[in-house]
Amino acid sequence: MEIIMSIRGKVALVTGASSGIGAATARKLATEGVIVGLAARRKDRLEALMTEITDAGGKAVALPTDVTDPASCKAAADTLIAQFGRIDVLVNNAGLMPLSSIDSLKVDEWKRMVDVNVSGVFNATAAVLPQMIAQHSGHIFNMSSIAGRKVFTGLAVYCATKAAVTAFSDGLRMEIGPKHNIRVTCIQPGAVKSELYEQIKDAAYRKQMDDLAASMTFLEGEDIADSILFALKSPARMDVAELFVLPTEQGW
Repeated sequence: MEIIMSIRGKVALVTGASSGIGAATARKLATEGVIVGLAARRKDRLEALMTEITDAGGKAVALPTDVTDPASCKAAADTLIAQFGRIDVLVNNAGLMPLSSIDSLKVDEWKRMVDVNVSGVFNATAAVLPQMIAQHSGHIFNMSSIAGRKVFTGLAVYCATKAAVTAFSDGLRMEIGPKHNIRVTCIQPGAVKSELYEQIKDAAYRKQMDDLAASMTFLEGEDIADSILFALKSPARMDVAELFVLPTEQGW
């Protein structure tokens, strides 16, 4: 009896693939024989990653995408379907995390976080669902955060967006899982090395994150990619609904 599902030959769309967790996930999937659609705004980064993957013997397609635009997400999904006939995996990873206190009223940052972290997940999901429903199979990964369960100062809006992703994941799994044979996994990491911290313009909160990074060992993007692979390769009879992935030094 096969314990681990084979994922070779599957087709995946990974958002936020130009760096961090997204890029690490794309590399891991490609080494497992998955055809990877690389979706992000930075075309040069995507093309460099595509070249890296193909030079290593994998298969990837660069798909410049703005997840805040439903038409852009649909175009990325349509390109994969046109080339490979299906989409088996969606990794909703694109996200922003500019820390600030609520009373600093950085409303533009709040809106941008909602647009990318929440609407981006909705848009990409809506883009792939018709194909997954038609083929009666698929696996959707939504990148939430420990911040979706626990609120931190300076992160109120970010925490709200990640709580929304967690709630959407639960509802999505309940509605499409049994009906359409589509699995849904909500990944909830703790502190991970990434470019997210470069978006913090508030000097005090940037120092707070730098001090935290100096005091503990953060997870690597590859750790989250391995968690995604674990859920993706699990037997068809099981759905890994949630995965909390924390640094061993992060005692939350």
